[in-house]
Amino acid sequence: MKLSTRRCPAPPPRSAFVGFRFPPEVIWSRFAGTCATTSPTATSKNSLIERGVEVDHVTVYRWVQRFTPLLADAARFCRHAPGDRWFVDETYIRVSGVWRYVYRAVDQYGQVIDVLVSTRRDAAAARRFFRRALATLKVTPSKVVTDAAPVDPAVLDELVPSAWHHIERYANNPIEADHSQLKHRLRAMRGLRTDETAQVIIAGHAFMQNLRRGHYELAVESPPATGVASAFAELAQAI
Repeated sequence: MKLSTRRCPAPPPRSAFVGFRFPPEVIWSRFAGTCATTSPTATSKNSLIERGVEVDHVTVYRWVQRFTPLLADAARFCRHAPGDRWFVDETYIRVSGVWRYVYRAVDQYGQVIDVLVSTRRDAAAARRFFRRALATLKVTPSKVVTDAAPVDPAVLDELVPSAWHHIERYANNPIEADHSQLKHRLRAMRGLRTDETAQVIIAGHAFMQNLRRGHYELAVESPPATGVASAFAELAQAI
């Protein structure tokens, strides 16, 4: 008896939204509201209430923890290459009542390069931040603007020797102004409990900033008013 050599079709990939009570568009609405620069608008909240959707903040935080890495990873192939001028600075946040440092960088076009929550502000933390950014984006900047942190010159000479390291008063205004948007969003939250949660929330905020600023090749034909939602619809198919 001759056996058939036909292969069964491969099963479709399992969606990351399987097992969740709410549909992807509801999850995205609350995810975007949590990670966006400002808190969710009254219109967004009211539209969910009209649909009979009530979601507590603990569930939303779980969604952010779950979907931030998945969405960012799905979008990385669509991300625009960053510029060659990086503005780097550290800011402060409270995590469970304890101060933490947040390393952040933006390029000359306003794209957030990377973020890192650290318990210390030292050479090891700066080295870890720059290594993450360089490895993730595989781009070497030609100019790096920092504050007057004494550890930065040695770290940059080690990791990016070809870059011009610039320190000058007011030269780092782009990243300092960008910090204020993050701080504004975090103030509206109920507090961050762990360093891991803080890292994911701040990374999600950076992802939303880049998405809203058009640094991804997503939903390019959609009108500005629906561009972010259309971009999510594309990413939802990938995860």
